[in-house]
Amino acid sequence: MASIGQIVEQTTGGEVLSRARARAALVPDCMVEARRIANTVIAGWHGRRKRGIGENFWQFRPYAEGESLAAIDWRRSARDDHTYVRDREWEAAHTVWLWADLSPSMMYKSTFGAVSKESRALVLMLALAEILARSGERIGCPGIMEPVSARNAAERLATAIMHAPQTAGLPETGMIRGHSDIVLIGDFLDDADRIMERITPLARRGLRGHVVEIADPAEETFPYSGRTEFTDPETGEKLVSGRAETVREDYRRAYLSRRETLGESLRRLGWSFAFHRTDHLASEALVTVHGYLSGLPAGGINGGTRT
Repeated sequence: MASIGQIVEQTTGGEVLSRARARAALVPDCMVEARRIANTVIAGWHGRRKRGIGENFWQFRPYAEGESLAAIDWRRSARDDHTYVRDREWEAAHTVWLWADLSPSMMYKSTFGAVSKESRALVLMLALAEILARSGERIGCPGIMEPVSARNAAERLATAIMHAPQTAGLPETGMIRGHSDIVLIGDFLDDADRIMERITPLARRGLRGHVVEIADPAEETFPYSGRTEFTDPETGEKLVSGRAETVREDYRRAYLSRRETLGESLRRLGWSFAFHRTDHLASEALVTVHGYLSGLPAGGINGGTRT
């Protein structure tokens, strides 16, 4: 996403092309990460399950006077002195739209980050798709993939992403109908007001949104000193600082103020907001987003602070 006053290290055109080609190589690692955390995350994920008409067993419960005798499970009732009804599960598959920013600023990786912002965003999106698909939800990506309900939804989404053109800014959402969840993952370095101009109409249409900001640790801490050249990967504009350390405090104040303003604006809409640094584990951010989608109360999680 294009940044306002973003300060990043220079990335050459060759490096941009190399990272674009490496995107496909990321998919197997993403699948491994998704399945590694599935055992801990999927255990608490139940989608929108509740009692009703369906094929899957839900629970046994005591028979109530007036109910149909055909509903009684005689085998279970024979085990003791009570009469039980076998309830089945009604599964209302929910649609969750997932989007990751793939614009040039996301390719940034400092020596302090474990991976590029783009790599982490893709890992989070595809791992989340894996988890959601296991719970029977429909998964879609605005402008890239129509919603599907399938166990291999993550693999299908990965394939669609590899063939998608490079984009900038928030996605087009005209294809989204009805009440759905949308998860937006990116660095969100634009001015907060510009971002909210795009997001506010989505909330008014009834979309339940979750925004995850991905940050390289150098972007947050600004560890530079001495003569340093910075390049904006979106515009190519350069900035040379003779003593970079002299602007550190002003930069950090502006950077954190942008994040705070964005978070407060999203909360007023009823959307969730979390930020995640690439020097932390991807699983921490996944647990955070999972909690929001599950409707759990907010709380602090290292590396993926929830607000």
